[in-house]
Amino acid sequence: MDQTNTQQGLRKVAVVGGSRIPFCRSHTAYAELTNLDMLGAALNGLVDRFALHGLHVGEVVGGAVVTHAKDWNLAREAVIGSALSPTTPAVTMMQACGTSLQAAMSLAGKIATGQIESGIAIGSDTTSDAPIVFHRKFAQRLIGLSRARSFGAKLGVFKGFSPAELTPQPPNTAEPRTGLTMGEHAELMAKRWGITREAQDLLAYESHKKAAAAYDEGFMDDLVVPCAGVFRDNNIRDDISLEKIAELKPVFDKAHGTITAANATPLTDGASTVLLASEEWAAEHDLPVLAYLSTARTTAIDFVAGEGLLMAPTVAVSELLESNGLALQDFDYYEIHEAFAAQVLATLAAWESEDYCRERLGRAAPLGAIDRAKLNVKGSSIAFGHPFAATGGRILPVLAKLLNEGGGQRGLISVCTAGGMGVAAIVEGVPADRSLQASQPGREAEPEMSGTEGLEPVSAPAESEGVDSTAGSPS
Repeated sequence: MDQTNTQQGLRKVAVVGGSRIPFCRSHTAYAELTNLDMLGAALNGLVDRFALHGLHVGEVVGGAVVTHAKDWNLAREAVIGSALSPTTPAVTMMQACGTSLQAAMSLAGKIATGQIESGIAIGSDTTSDAPIVFHRKFAQRLIGLSRARSFGAKLGVFKGFSPAELTPQPPNTAEPRTGLTMGEHAELMAKRWGITREAQDLLAYESHKKAAAAYDEGFMDDLVVPCAGVFRDNNIRDDISLEKIAELKPVFDKAHGTITAANATPLTDGASTVLLASEEWAAEHDLPVLAYLSTARTTAIDFVAGEGLLMAPTVAVSELLESNGLALQDFDYYEIHEAFAAQVLATLAAWESEDYCRERLGRAAPLGAIDRAKLNVKGSSIAFGHPFAATGGRILPVLAKLLNEGGGQRGLISVCTAGGMGVAAIVEGVPADRSLQASQPGREAEPEMSGTEGLEPVSAPAESEGVDSTAGSPS
């Protein structure tokens, strides 16, 4: 951190906007595309929208969950293949389904402390192009073959060879420590919290209806760019009905389960990008400031010892609220990633539970209920789909736009991930008296206090105010 920035404090981190391609169910429209193909489309969509052609951006950060060995430098390759300046550095990172939100948090820290002026968070995933590998024993034979010098040595490499070694090994979606898929863990959570099938189906129904309405009313027009002839997420069901949903059979616990193909996310292909910047950089390039990414938190729980795999966001949000002097009700919008309807409802139930809040969160009283009318108001992952690393990059621009258009003060993001982790963030709206000034070029820069994870807290208010049978992969 330079001396000037230390003296002036942390700067606000502007969410300028986002660009993503339509999310598509795996093995459909993007069946022939790679992560790099999809990232290129999303990134160039961002470049086109904000006139970033040939521009040097401070840093691009992000990655994918399901990758091939050739994807080791994915973020940098995406930059080189885009219309950005090739001098733009890039970092490939991955935190399961928190990847693109975590990337945004990383960039926000650097922008807030003056290390960079701008950054782009990216995320992509495809299970249509999942890596299929050979058995480890056969792979070791191939390595041995490349090192053998004589013909006899080469033959010796295959001593004891069995054709079974050639059996392809598909990606394993189970948690390594428990052997259970995410869907199976979600079923356990549904049982633990008494989440009914009817409640899950209703949440899924509402997700599709709200997502379809978001497209119909034009809300998504400046957030989504066409790709491979697709203009809209192909998982959204305009004709969905509770009666149709109720007919589906459970996927993970066929005898007693409540999670079905309708109330969980499908395996999905897609990519997203988000442009962040200092207010000064945005003004210099005549770009809007929709909102501010102000503070965030990442937590993990001990799911191996019995905690719910997807419950870490309950802890992340609690800690975030405490460090910022806020109540759970002090938000205009709540964006809770819908890995499963059961997981969203279990999270809400935990925040209302006196026992859970006292024993697990260390609180004297429950966090309480939220206004459900403010939850995922434009739909969420059950409807849009869930390309693992791209979901945070879908959510952040939506929330920023909601705050900008609705005049809201702040919004909350909650994302669960594989490995028992949770990522939460607070996004603040632009005050009415600054909303025009914030996007005007050439204005005087004013020192502002803001923060990312572990930095400055936001100001508190004066008063509290459809999947297939493979569903349940990393979320």
